[in-house]
Amino acid sequence: MTRTWPPRTVIRKSSGLRTLESALYRSGLGPVAGVDEVGRGACAGPLVVAACVLGQGRLESLAALDDSKKLTESARERLFPLIRRYALAYHVVFIPPAEVDRRGVHVANIEGMRRAVAGLSLRPGYVLSDGFRVPGLPVPSLPVIGGDAVAACIAAASVLAKVSRDRLMVAMDAEHPGYGFAEHKGYGTPAHSAALTRLGPCPEHRHSFINVRRVALGSETAGGRVVAECGPDPRPHAANIGEERWVEDSPGGTPGKCFSEKDV
Repeated sequence: MTRTWPPRTVIRKSSGLRTLESALYRSGLGPVAGVDEVGRGACAGPLVVAACVLGQGRLESLAALDDSKKLTESARERLFPLIRRYALAYHVVFIPPAEVDRRGVHVANIEGMRRAVAGLSLRPGYVLSDGFRVPGLPVPSLPVIGGDAVAACIAAASVLAKVSRDRLMVAMDAEHPGYGFAEHKGYGTPAHSAALTRLGPCPEHRHSFINVRRVALGSETAGGRVVAECGPDPRPHAANIGEERWVEDSPGGTPGKCFSEKDV
């Protein structure tokens, strides 16, 4: 019987975070890179995407790896330098709010994944992405639903992206005082909505998000009630464009900021 890849089996966390990567390496498809993003749902701050290639050995120090959303802040901070030390390669990309507005969240997300993989100092043989298919990669890839809970390389990328973005939002809090960026990291909490109503948007807010746009247009309240919704504007705009437009538009993207193991 002809064997196909990916295998038609369910990869469970109980099997270990290395199961999927190990199968790829056994099939001769390594090195395996994982890619994940943080900040899709935030109405302020950048979208941050990381790609990471982990070595097959020296993983005892990374035993605590998991989806970054399930880890405490202190656990993520402990893992961050260990991932940077033991990873064969990693690259973190920051996509600024203006580009998220121009492209739309999803298109910016996919473009960020492409940039993160392209920035790796080690060319991967296969890419595992968390949840989304990433067209335009130069190597085979597989979207994995909940990938940061079943693939160590995606979990590592998740931690790199999360810690990098959180640290940036803390620094941003000093640059734009009053919004509470250090606490809510740009997400739409009641405190953030109240500050947005009081102060108006700053340059780090995403005007393609409904709550920011309403404040910018002076319609942030309805009968004295603060509008707390935070999400992309549902009206047709860049977020709804198809793959053909994405391919055409991607070369004109702004580089934003990035870092990798070469910068350590």
